[in-house]
Amino acid sequence: MKLIRQRESLGAEQDYRRSLSILDAARSSNTGPVLRIYQPRPTVAFGRRDELNPGFTRARKAALDAGFAPLVRRVGGRAAAYHGGCLIVDHVESDPDPKTGIQDRYRLFGDMIVAALEHLDIPADVREIPGEYCAGEYSVHAPRTAQDPNRPVKLAGTAQRVVAGAWYFSSVIVVEHSDPIRSVLTEVYSALGVEWDPGTAGAVDDVRPGTTVSQVEDALMQVYAMYSQYMGYGSIQNS
Repeated sequence: MKLIRQRESLGAEQDYRRSLSILDAARSSNTGPVLRIYQPRPTVAFGRRDELNPGFTRARKAALDAGFAPLVRRVGGRAAAYHGGCLIVDHVESDPDPKTGIQDRYRLFGDMIVAALEHLDIPADVREIPGEYCAGEYSVHAPRTAQDPNRPVKLAGTAQRVVAGAWYFSSVIVVEHSDPIRSVLTEVYSALGVEWDPGTAGAVDDVRPGTTVSQVEDALMQVYAMYSQYMGYGSIQNS
């Protein structure tokens, strides 16, 4: 398995296009799996449903006004926000039958994020929280925060794109500084006329104060090393 640890974000559109270029390379040749990890610049990633919403122009402006670059992606559902306190993990593999196993991948990679968080003594599970942003059956959540033992919060969302000959699975883990994400999504969802509960937008450091992006990355790489060995890919090679 090849690891691309991108040390600096290229910008919202450029980062996304690079993921798609890796996917195109995987579909055109039977390359080994590629894992790409980076911390993004502030971005609001909209789905196609958002782009077709009558309030999209206002939502896009709300993102820009908050300092978040708007991006329309080909994967995912409703709008999601992320910034440098987040970790994006893109996993791309060649596959002659990529449609088989779509749901299995959602379960597997959600469970891998949970396992990484549990390495850091952070309780987590995979399911949708009522009222969450960019709602999905395989969202990763914590059952409580350090401030509120009765408040579950979303910590990570996942999405995938399947093309002939390959698949691309993307995970966004919110590790630090959830306040800007809650703030921009409140404005964006208001413009779109979509109801949600801002209290469900959290970060790992809301659950375990002081947790850093590098700690979550290290824990995730331990889990990926086990995955790579189990799948017969051998060790993870830095690009």
